Amino acid sequence: MSAGLNLAQQEAVNHLHGPCLVLAGAGSGKTRVITHKIARLIQTGLEAKRIAAITFTNKAAAEMRERAKGLVGKGAKEVVICTFHALGVRMLRQDGAALGLKPQFSILDSDDVTAILKDAGGTTDAATARQWQWAISLWKNMGLTAAQAEAQAADDNERITARIMARYEERLAAYQSVDFDDLIGLPLKLLQNHAEVREKWQALLGHVLVDEYQDTNATQYELLKLLVGGHGRFTAVGDDDQSIYGWRGATLDNLKKLPQDFPKLKVIKLEQNYRSTSAILRAANNVIGPNPKLFPKTLFSELGEGEPVRIVDCDNEEHEAERAVARIQSIRANGLGKDWKDFALLYRANHQAKVFEQALRKAQIPYKVSGGQSFFDRAEIKDLCAWLRLIVNNDDDPAFLRAVTAPKRGIGHQTLQNLGVFAGKYKLSLFEALFSSSLGSALSTRAVGGLHEFGRYVNDLEYRARHTSGAEDARAFLTDWLRDIGYEKHLYESEDSEKLAASRWTNVLDFCDWMAQRCGGQIDDTAGVTTSSEKKTLMEVAQTISLLSTISEREQDQNLVTLSTLHAAKGLEWPHVLLIGVNEGLLPFKLDDDDGAKGQANEGILQRLQEERRLMYVGITRAQRSLAVSWTRRRKKGREMVAAQPSRFIAEMALEKATTREDPREKLKALRAEFAKKAQDSAASTAANG
Repeated sequence: MSAGLNLAQQEAVNHLHGPCLVLAGAGSGKTRVITHKIARLIQTGLEAKRIAAITFTNKAAAEMRERAKGLVGKGAKEVVICTFHALGVRMLRQDGAALGLKPQFSILDSDDVTAILKDAGGTTDAATARQWQWAISLWKNMGLTAAQAEAQAADDNERITARIMARYEERLAAYQSVDFDDLIGLPLKLLQNHAEVREKWQALLGHVLVDEYQDTNATQYELLKLLVGGHGRFTAVGDDDQSIYGWRGATLDNLKKLPQDFPKLKVIKLEQNYRSTSAILRAANNVIGPNPKLFPKTLFSELGEGEPVRIVDCDNEEHEAERAVARIQSIRANGLGKDWKDFALLYRANHQAKVFEQALRKAQIPYKVSGGQSFFDRAEIKDLCAWLRLIVNNDDDPAFLRAVTAPKRGIGHQTLQNLGVFAGKYKLSLFEALFSSSLGSALSTRAVGGLHEFGRYVNDLEYRARHTSGAEDARAFLTDWLRDIGYEKHLYESEDSEKLAASRWTNVLDFCDWMAQRCGGQIDDTAGVTTSSEKKTLMEVAQTISLLSTISEREQDQNLVTLSTLHAAKGLEWPHVLLIGVNEGLLPFKLDDDDGAKGQANEGILQRLQEERRLMYVGITRAQRSLAVSWTRRRKKGREMVAAQPSRFIAEMALEKATTREDPREKLKALRAEFAKKAQDSAASTAANG
């Protein structure tokens, strides 16, 4: 089972009975260690269904499931391989009743949350609501209730936000809904306050493996502790040098706490990198050097020295984009990168992509912007998901409001407002209120008739969805439903451009096809909510949709150059990487800070600088064979151009000056001249021989 593992990896795989922390440097084979450890645990007699491997993304869970299947065959299906949030859903569906949740609760997406907060805070401004959303999310990740947040509020603004949080929580309870943060916070509350539930889950899980441990926040750590109990049968795999999510609550304190909370903790370092050349790793080790170390380690590679890391200095952003394109063309002309998907352009902030997109389009180079609009963020898919959410959970008011107006069915804004007032007065959900015998006192007979018709239709759909299983029946159900509500007509009427309407309708058909395949068990549930590949009813599939749509990554492996932020690039790798816009003020991001006392401000700046340095390290270690780092002498600031400085991280890479300067355009020009000369020589020789 340990064939092909190095000594450190073998040690990690074979440490089975106590708590284990695997410090896995970039490219050191951590997924390999996790999957081999799953196989080893099964080999030593632990039932597959008692092993949980927790990741941070659906994509990572799907990859891990695939690799585990390769090692242990069908047994891997039984292993609980899922995200933290999917595990939370599983726990709440089974035991949420202890917290007053019905098993068919709804999971709200970010837009639903913004809408509810606008209502709870009495504002029409989405930007203000999103600021509240951000603050509330951070508090929830720290494990704070609304009352605790108010008690420790630093100013009036925070006090107001904490009060809005209390109103928001009341609405969530009324809608039988949870938000994304609740999928961690509520399972934690379950285990803290209900001993029988805690004992059940501790008995269920014989060993827990956590991937990307450095990205866990305070709530996730507490949840992990309660899941594994005093025995500490867990393996945490992570890298303190790649902790780049401090802004969303991830904390390195979780790494510091492990040896304190689990004194028998075994720490194993993986330092051999299987991804990058020595030249790239030297730059990475040099950059991360100045950061304080919890567990010092130095990456090394046996892949040879490789190409030197290039520094490309440019006049401005347009010049930088031209040089990036020329570098891609030059590497391809040399035969070193044959596919477009071998290349990635990585940057600190989304706005930097635009000028590179223009240059790539001009050069007719196909590309994708990673982290662009998700399939599930499209309005037409949100409409259909709202209908499905309402079928599953009639108390889901945000889903009710979306479904009843998509498409419009003669139920106007005023009717819905009056229904809302009536429902609020009698503490009913909108759907319950619709069937109240006294609704006629608040609404006209015509309005009540329209609402009743909608309600009856939803009830009918719900009944049919419970009794529809298998791909063919599901496809027929979805086709009938869309025809009944006239959804295609609605799309063509609401779009000015026929082409756009047709494209949206294609998305709808893709969605229906995807749903039908899930009902037929042809797609494994990557959210990890269910792992069986048997036929499912449409109702069962609809229950898992919310989670998939909240953390969906439907990315096909297309042959395109990738443009991505450094944050979105973590966990990925490419043969050729260009780090762009590596200027002071961009990477590291502007660090000046006037808040708080001087000492506190300096401490905050230092921590942010360390996180930015880890971000640079993550960027460098995405590269397998070649790395170029570019910066500009001038940058646009508003409407003017201002002088710019190279990032301090470039100097920290400590590269030999002589070998690192390059102008890819000159290189490309020389290559073209060489090709032209070869073609000329070949033509001359053909003529001579002819």
